Amino acid sequence: MQDIPLLREKILRIKKERNAIILAHNYQPDEVQDTADIVGDSLELSRAAASIDCDVIVFCGVDFMAETAAILSPYKKVLLPAPDACCPMAAMITPEELNFVKSRYPDAAVVCYVNTTAEVKAESDICCTSSNAVNVVNSLDQQRVIFVPDQNLARYVARFTDKEILPWEGYCIVHDQYTADQVQEAKRSFPEATVLVHPECRPEVIDLADHVASTSGIIKHVCTSASHEFIIGTEVGILHRIKKECPDKLCYPLSDRAVCRNMKKTDLAKVYTALLHMSPRITVPEDVATRARAAIQRMLAI
Repeated sequence: MQDIPLLREKILRIKKERNAIILAHNYQPDEVQDTADIVGDSLELSRAAASIDCDVIVFCGVDFMAETAAILSPYKKVLLPAPDACCPMAAMITPEELNFVKSRYPDAAVVCYVNTTAEVKAESDICCTSSNAVNVVNSLDQQRVIFVPDQNLARYVARFTDKEILPWEGYCIVHDQYTADQVQEAKRSFPEATVLVHPECRPEVIDLADHVASTSGIIKHVCTSASHEFIIGTEVGILHRIKKECPDKLCYPLSDRAVCRNMKKTDLAKVYTALLHMSPRITVPEDVATRARAAIQRMLAI
């Protein structure tokens, strides 16, 4: 058992000494969210990493997120407290595989979801997140778009564009597990509840939802909606932030088994140890970072 108040006190003290900020994704454990300076989705955290004045970024998330922060902030030290926290979807495509697809469709633009390695970003034209994917695709001049690696997000984007979308066959191991039967059962159990799901869900799940949004989009919808009850179809870590920001709303997980084990690998002891030893530090080779940075910056400019 961790002494949460003591660890938080030690983290806040050493964070000030290091001129550090702590960024945490919406899926992080409750105590990590409560200790972070900024909690958000991938787009919010990418913007924060690029704009905040600090010497050290402690990224409480998974590997590709810390890589993105290191790419955008090459003169800051980026720490990943849980170095084994990976994103299985990001591992579902390699730069070699992407370049093979590019050779087959030389007229296509490449849009890569931020849930990719730095090497894949470096081979892409532009990045996107779940909150801006539609806008990113529609901003392109090309009529054909290779979209990697999430096939579900790609098919969701295809609903809102006249461009030809060529999806890679990757998926999120959490969101892809939701089924239409689960949604229908949840609706029967909570008939007054609004169904909110993430665009990484399967098309048949999205078809049954009332609203589709990124994690921060889901939070915003709950807090601003006139409705009182919600069924939440994304990783259960989001429920902590919703409860803090919208305490008067009732939210039920579409599945209480929707847990990203990698997102839960960070804890306060690891955050403190990372700050104490300034390790594990995430770096990206400059030749890769330069090309990946261009794809990310094109996204941030939209």
